[in-house]
Amino acid sequence: MPTLDKVSLDISVVLGTCVMPVHQVLRLGRGAIIELDASEEDNVKILANNMPVAEGTVAVHGNRIAVEVQRLLPKSPDIR
Repeated sequence: MPTLDKVSLDISVVLGTCVMPVHQVLRLGRGAIIELDASEEDNVKILANNMPVAEGTVAVHGNRIAVEVQRLLPKSPDIR
């Protein structure tokens, strides 16, 4: 698989979202707490290059945090 060695892929995990005015974002400091519209039991969205590809759950193992993939999402028809 040498052809895949140079493929770059950004993976993001979204636990929740919130809406916040820019002036409030600018006042955030280190250690600020932002309340999300989700709880720790909710599924997370897994994005590859900003495209949703799967859903999963957050798992804590000792002092490590992981994401377990629960369901792969169907491929969008406009993506080849």
